[in-house]
Amino acid sequence: MAKPWEIDEGLWARIAALLPEHRPGSRGPVPLDDRKCLQGVLFVLYTGINWKHLPPELGFGSGITCWRRFRRWCEAGVWDRLHRRLLSELH
Repeated sequence: MAKPWEIDEGLWARIAALLPEHRPGSRGPVPLDDRKCLQGVLFVLYTGINWKHLPPELGFGSGITCWRRFRRWCEAGVWDRLHRRLLSELH
């Protein structure tokens, strides 16, 4: 049985198209994979744990990384677009 924060291939294909691209040429480490960050965000939202308590052994990156990505996606309107897309698919 899949965990509620796991994203299957079909859903990921629809979500990935809505995410903003990473800024090319930015300094620092290579950004964590968006899918892993999204699963970390969903894990935090599902379990209700504090961002800073996201267990690193789950492979979602740090809680702070996931929170920053979540905030970036909020500012970019990703959640609204995803909501509209999924509602339109459900008619």
